[in-house]
Amino acid sequence: MFRSKIGPRERIHFVGIGGIGMSGLAQVMKDMGFNVQGSDVANNKNVDRCKKIGIKVFTKQRKENIKNSTIIVRSSAIKDNNPEIKSAKNKKLTILKRAEMLANVVSLKKNIVITGSHGKTTSTSLISKILYEAKLDPTIVNGGVINSINNNARFGKGDWAVLEADESDGSFLNLPINYSVLTNIDKEHIDYYKNFKNLKKSFLKFINKTPAVGKSFLCIDDKEIKKLIPKIKNKNFLTYGFSKKANFRIFNAIYKKNYSVFDLRICIKGFKNTVIKKIRLNLIGRYNILNSVSAIAVSLHIGIKINIIKNSLKKFTGIQRRLTKVHERNNKEFFDDYAHHPTEIKSVLESIKMTYTNRKIIAVFQPHRYSRLKFLKKDFASSFKNSNLVILCPVYAAGEKIDKNYDQIEFAKLITLNSNVQVILIKDEKDLRKFFIKNLISNELIICMGAGSISKWIREMKI
Repeated sequence: MFRSKIGPRERIHFVGIGGIGMSGLAQVMKDMGFNVQGSDVANNKNVDRCKKIGIKVFTKQRKENIKNSTIIVRSSAIKDNNPEIKSAKNKKLTILKRAEMLANVVSLKKNIVITGSHGKTTSTSLISKILYEAKLDPTIVNGGVINSINNNARFGKGDWAVLEADESDGSFLNLPINYSVLTNIDKEHIDYYKNFKNLKKSFLKFINKTPAVGKSFLCIDDKEIKKLIPKIKNKNFLTYGFSKKANFRIFNAIYKKNYSVFDLRICIKGFKNTVIKKIRLNLIGRYNILNSVSAIAVSLHIGIKINIIKNSLKKFTGIQRRLTKVHERNNKEFFDDYAHHPTEIKSVLESIKMTYTNRKIIAVFQPHRYSRLKFLKKDFASSFKNSNLVILCPVYAAGEKIDKNYDQIEFAKLITLNSNVQVILIKDEKDLRKFFIKNLISNELIICMGAGSISKWIREMKI
């Protein structure tokens, strides 16, 4: 692991700075006084936020960009044949993965590290909100834009750092941990881990990294975490969930149109079977209640008072691209969501179905990466049962080569067979708009899901 002292005289170049995690780290380092620059293949909102605070960003990736750079930080999406990476290797420059650099930056902070296959961005955001409202001035590096700060990252002068840990390339194991949260374990990033077994081993290593003076908080409702618990060596963990065996047990959950309310029973030494009643969360869905309880558990453990926690959750205004309403026309509501995995799609549609009764639910899905779709095709096909209609977009390759074996028509048939729902195929953004204009009547909820260009499509679409 890289341990050199990094100072303002070093020029740190981020290859792939347009990624949400890379841009967040770059902004934090800039605020700390580091000399930061970066490159990507195009402008986006993340690049714009970097430029706004004075970070130089090249929108073409060329070897000339790293002139005078001393340290290179690479996104996990960047290949070895990238001209900047090749040049850095020729110059024998220090090349770090994002998590390796993040580990160095926060090494002197008390770190709360959140990971898991799903829900980590929301959990990170909720913990960040609570610490911010408690006047602890935390450093935040998140995987989504928090509405209250209109950013996914901030440098705080306080002792605490709240970090979302991306498990996609295994480098999250480099992060220093004081407190940790594991939300769930699912079949994801198998292109890197090769199999599900290796992925689970990596999460186990993560939990076992939590020091004796710290604490891990694990969602016991997740079947894979439940199976992992007997294998944990350090035993300094607490559990949360709807399960009766949870140390932080959720009950009396009520789901409203724009919020959720629940009670929480705490069953650990020192709390004397405490019950916290009528916790209000301005998010919908069972999965978001779970995310909020991970935040409550951590916050209570580090000494934040329950009234501050409850007020923080009540004031939380959400995260961009997490069931974000982007349009409302003639009783038709359009939502933008980052869901790009079968479990996420199921959770989103289930929450919508529970909350909005007697509404027609149209799921617009843009598959993200051929490799993910290939590995989880059957899981994807059965994830749309709570929708009335599916609109299937072409695959967003995200840098992968086009898979000529992929057949959109065959995948549509598989969805119909497994989810018992009609599927409409569209070719592009224009085709989608035409469908909306021609077919939408009233009382529809349109949920646009995916990690690619679908968000831009729906937000800029004039319907």
